[in-house]
Amino acid sequence: MGRAPHRSPAKVKVRRQTAWPKLDAQLSVPAGWDCIMAEQLRIASTLAKQSTAKHWSPADSHRTISPLVQIEYALNAVNQGITALGIKATNGIVLATEKKSSSPLADQSSLSKISHITPNIGTVYSGMGPDYRVLVDRARKVSHTGYKRIYNEYPPTRILVQDVARVMQEATQSAGVRPYGVSMLIAGWDEGIDPEEEETEAKEGEEVKKTKKTGGIHKGGPMLYQVDPTGSYFPWKATAIGKSATKAKTFLEKRYSEELELEDAIHIALLTLKDNIEGEMSGDSIEIGIVGPPADHLLGVEGVEGATGPRFRKLTPQEIEDYLSSL
Repeated sequence: MGRAPHRSPAKVKVRRQTAWPKLDAQLSVPAGWDCIMAEQLRIASTLAKQSTAKHWSPADSHRTISPLVQIEYALNAVNQGITALGIKATNGIVLATEKKSSSPLADQSSLSKISHITPNIGTVYSGMGPDYRVLVDRARKVSHTGYKRIYNEYPPTRILVQDVARVMQEATQSAGVRPYGVSMLIAGWDEGIDPEEEETEAKEGEEVKKTKKTGGIHKGGPMLYQVDPTGSYFPWKATAIGKSATKAKTFLEKRYSEELELEDAIHIALLTLKDNIEGEMSGDSIEIGIVGPPADHLLGVEGVEGATGPRFRKLTPQEIEDYLSSL
């Protein structure tokens, strides 16, 4: 038999596709495409439409790494509040603010922005008043029950500030709550703990030397702190919060000195407020609290050995008028 002749296969022309197939509005499936791929395209198109229709905010995520919008709102509430300031002197601290009501029919005597926390600690705020009252109640509860029940004394200023800052910081990361829209200036007087002295061994003819090696965990004197809605707190020599804080700080930088006495600090506080508020100042429109020498006349009892009056008190309207007349 003869061998069949070899035939070369027919050449098939392959048309190279130079562009992706265009999809219509219904995402029609081109011929030859797999159905699974088409379904994935439909899902991707749906997600893209949803993402463009809804505005996404970083605050919507539980793992946020960008600025927290709610904290910015809280800081804006502080920056729009009434100006308050604090000045630390060598023998005390002064807190001052303006008592401003939204209506002239309001009873000025019922308005107060400066509060007692302990006999030696007081505070003033700028921002939202209801948030401030919640934090003051919390600070009083910790001071008069929690800390005093254990140690039989009121907490130092720094310990109290740390507790308030912790409460404010927890509100920035807890579900169902918003940050506190308030900044606080907390002023207090701490008695302090002096370090115990230890005697070192000395050779014959040498004087015995005493070294302070034990204790000394707490420094006494006047303390001034600022607590922000973020939960941050800072010690200050003089500072201001509120609407005119920047202008007030500039004024304080020019007037402040390390040797400042309490009486001079009160005058500087009044001058700072006068430079930053509108209208006339009077004993009813200004509120001042001071941390200074013990006010034994406010003790309420006499003849008790070792009893001293509170170091923090608010000045009366008449006292404020006397200071204003001497400006």
